[in-house]
Amino acid sequence: MALDGIVNVNSLFTLALFLGIVNADPSNPSYTLVSKNNASSSCLAPSFVAEDLIAYHVYSFSAFLFSSLIASALKQAIKTSGRVLGGQVTIRLTNLMVVHINGVVLRIGILACACGTVFGCVFLMLGLVNLVQIKLGVLACRDFYTLASCVPLLVLVPLALVLYICIILHASTS
Repeated sequence: MALDGIVNVNSLFTLALFLGIVNADPSNPSYTLVSKNNASSSCLAPSFVAEDLIAYHVYSFSAFLFSSLIASALKQAIKTSGRVLGGQVTIRLTNLMVVHINGVVLRIGILACACGTVFGCVFLMLGLVNLVQIKLGVLACRDFYTLASCVPLLVLVPLALVLYICIILHASTS
């Protein structure tokens, strides 16, 4: 069930990333919501922020894809498994062939999935911060709407990731 959850969540994040990349056109001058008359030019996001936005989306997609592929492989191994004995998992590939996989390897695989998901979430969060800076102005200007968008994102996502990491570590050591 945990692997199903990882694959499902990663699929949703991957879809969101594709939609974000498709709809993002930071080179378009009308893409920003910062009023050029009311704000100084220092509040407009420089070009490297748009470059980072795309880079973080690609990094996030890579991490989610890594995590999903490992989780899918583990799911297939578990679905074909016959039984679990002692730390060994017996996998029946055919009626004649039996493969033994160490239970530690499965736990390491699940930890690798979790790491991919955590890195994907971190890069997605950084990409969203860059998107907010492009649309609403850089954080250094301390505009209300920019801070109101970024502060919850920068507080709640790391808090949820710490909780996720603690639960995954507890589950993998039990």
